[in-house]
Amino acid sequence: MSHRDSHHHEPADYDCPFCDLPAEREREVVYRDERVFAMVAPRWWPRNAGHLLIIPVAHHENLYDLPAADGHAVFDATRLLARAMRGAYDCAGVSTCQHNEPAGNQDVWHFHQHLFPRYPGDDLYGTPPEPEWLPVERRRAYAERLRSALG
Repeated sequence: MSHRDSHHHEPADYDCPFCDLPAEREREVVYRDERVFAMVAPRWWPRNAGHLLIIPVAHHENLYDLPAADGHAVFDATRLLARAMRGAYDCAGVSTCQHNEPAGNQDVWHFHQHLFPRYPGDDLYGTPPEPEWLPVERRRAYAERLRSALG
């Protein structure tokens, strides 16, 4: 097993949902530049509605392969969006989370970072996510709020 293969789990025929984002999902995108984009996540936690995914435009499976410039762009976008989220959602704080490999709970084979709005007593890490994707209208409503907060 080569060094590259030791931390890659993407199947050969993988259809990446971030590289091939359907046009109708663009209305859920709240931020985009040449290196990253951010969108409202389709799966939510009950008391943390409207969380975001910050995603490099270029396909990198995980943190191990993420070029420094893309990592910096993810962090810069995360900071910008965290500030917007505080205002748009009136949350008390934010949390970020990023998963690598199956043992790290990665289930989409394109690096992405989660940005959650946080509220006192929300029990984010003790609560399972909603079993189904949230309706597109609700995701788009949160996207509009964040786009407005970004100006």
